[in-house]
Amino acid sequence: MKKLISIFCLVFVLATVLALPVGAAKTYQTYTYSIEGYALHSPDAYTPVKNVNWKDMGLEKELDTPHDIVVDEKNNVYIADTNNNRIVVLDRYFKVMFEISEFINDQGIDDKLNKPQGVFVTADTIWVCDTDQNRIVTFDREGNFIRIIPQPKSSLFDENAVYKPVAIAVDDYNRLYVVSSTTYQGIIVMTEDGGFIRFVGAQKVSISAWDRIWRMFQTDDQRELTAANISTEFNNITIDEKGFIYVTTSTIKESDVRKAITGKSKAGDYAPVKMLNQSGDEVMSRNGFWPPSGEIDLSGRASEGATTGVSTIVDVAVGPENTWSIIDEKRQKVFTYDDNGNLLFAFGDKGSQLGNLKSIEGITYMSDGTMLILDKNDDNITVFQRTEYGDILIQAIANQNMRRFDQAKQDWEEILKRNSNFDAAYIGIGDALYRSGQYSEALNYYEAAYDTKGWSDSYKEIRKEWIAKYVLLIPVIVVAIVLVVSLFFKKAAKVNKRAATAGGKRTFGEELLFAFHVIFHPFDGFWDLKHEKRGSLRAAIVYVVITVVVFFYQAIGSGYLVNPHGSYTTIFAQALSVLVPLFLWVVANWCLTTLFDGEGSFKDIFIACGYSLVPLILMVVPCTIYTNFALLEELDITDLLVTVGFIWTMLLIFVGMMVTHDYTLSKNFITSLGTIVAMVFIMFVAILFTTLVGKIISFITNIVTEISYRM
Repeated sequence: MKKLISIFCLVFVLATVLALPVGAAKTYQTYTYSIEGYALHSPDAYTPVKNVNWKDMGLEKELDTPHDIVVDEKNNVYIADTNNNRIVVLDRYFKVMFEISEFINDQGIDDKLNKPQGVFVTADTIWVCDTDQNRIVTFDREGNFIRIIPQPKSSLFDENAVYKPVAIAVDDYNRLYVVSSTTYQGIIVMTEDGGFIRFVGAQKVSISAWDRIWRMFQTDDQRELTAANISTEFNNITIDEKGFIYVTTSTIKESDVRKAITGKSKAGDYAPVKMLNQSGDEVMSRNGFWPPSGEIDLSGRASEGATTGVSTIVDVAVGPENTWSIIDEKRQKVFTYDDNGNLLFAFGDKGSQLGNLKSIEGITYMSDGTMLILDKNDDNITVFQRTEYGDILIQAIANQNMRRFDQAKQDWEEILKRNSNFDAAYIGIGDALYRSGQYSEALNYYEAAYDTKGWSDSYKEIRKEWIAKYVLLIPVIVVAIVLVVSLFFKKAAKVNKRAATAGGKRTFGEELLFAFHVIFHPFDGFWDLKHEKRGSLRAAIVYVVITVVVFFYQAIGSGYLVNPHGSYTTIFAQALSVLVPLFLWVVANWCLTTLFDGEGSFKDIFIACGYSLVPLILMVVPCTIYTNFALLEELDITDLLVTVGFIWTMLLIFVGMMVTHDYTLSKNFITSLGTIVAMVFIMFVAILFTTLVGKIISFITNIVTEISYRM
């Protein structure tokens, strides 16, 4: 019996020592996103400490569907306990200080709150969105009633508009920025007395082509109703110490948000979170790999059974060092960004363990960086404390903001020791090196994070030093290039002029140089190309081959800013990209013009198209060379020149077909459109035939395999 008791006690002690407390097991994975859109695991920046429920707060009644949470400068916590018609005020230890529910209004009549959904605190005032009574009520910091701010009046409101304030922010000048759940014109800005000032930040909405046509036949009243139905409303708001306003919405069309994410849009037209200045202009920086919109893995490929679709953003909070966080009600997650729009970390999940939530509704920060998350389903607060990794991360950003670049560099290096996948750390080190004048070293770190903006800024300084060093050599090089090009075109013109009157058989060199007459004098050039035999099939083939080589060079020889990922292609792939559309055009045009009295043969069409490719060669080669020396803002010029080359080539092909077939302008235009349709038809037939042949081969293979098994 003694042995049994001893064994039992030993097992009990071991179970007590080794057992993990509830919630101590990791309940979620913190991560960021790569430039390709893959989740990269990251150390936890925040860890859950405890849940605070109504009993822990010392309340007599349980919270019921709370909608908002804010913290003041003393770390007192304010909760809009909506269904209990009250504002709960807690101290920094999450113990109740007082409640605001009933009061005597300015008419001396007993009054009370009704379904308050928003609360905001300034130095001496508590501002409450008394939602179901369509008003804002203010109290002093002890909870004593001050005044009621009624619904603002303005002709800009619809005649039957309903004012339902659900969130509020107040700036240093006591201007009120109010979110009304039924107002689609934007955020309502008004004075502290309720005087309407203006709307700001109205969301852009996309309208289908059918809606645009239908609106042409609608009355003014119908257009207003349609606008109300297609426009979007904001759902929450906050303001930072600099006066910038952060607003969120969850009613934008999912297709618009998805398009902005997949297109890596830098604009805020269809963003679920915006940052506005006091004039209402959208000023958020979106310089990260992906626009700040919450979840990027919209297909849920990261894990089996994951939630799909865009995030449902319901609140935003400003954190330390210009960081800010949004919460995703659909996934119960928190996404935190820096002031450049880089995702610092994301965490959270659905569940009942400590750290997981059932219905996330609000987020706020305490002065020490502690994060408070409000759950309206469990009616409690989850307290998250910053980890050592999170402390280093914020310290790095702080040193960077304070221009202590050497210290910031050390902090970012510490981050990389813990998280080598964190691209923001590479960018941070690159920024520190850049501001220290170590531009060449900064390039390596920017390249590691694919930060083309930082890379361009560093290269600009390197290029500036190089230009200063060789300031006398550069004009000589430019003049020499211009002189060589000028002499070449003069030589080509002289050869073409001599060949036009010489008669007899043309040399291969004369056939090649004739292309420089064709591109500048297309009508005469294509006529002579066909009727005077100034060109040849071999010269056209040479230009087609050169075009393939040029595009291959463009693919592998472009500068870092054009190809930051070092993508590689093959000469075979480039040959297909040139030859397939070229031969489709030639075949389709020949087939069509044969039926419509075209005078050009298959050979004539191919020769005309081959000579028309010369402008592409002339534009793509120098532009590709220049991309190795260009800055980010200069790439628009190279893109423009390449676009000019494509347009020039297409115009030459159009004129070439008209002259070759002896068509009028209108007939050539119709035939060209028909050629494009025929190209699509040929591709369809080719794909259909290829698929059919593949199925036949597969069928025969299966029969042979079956027979071999049975024999």
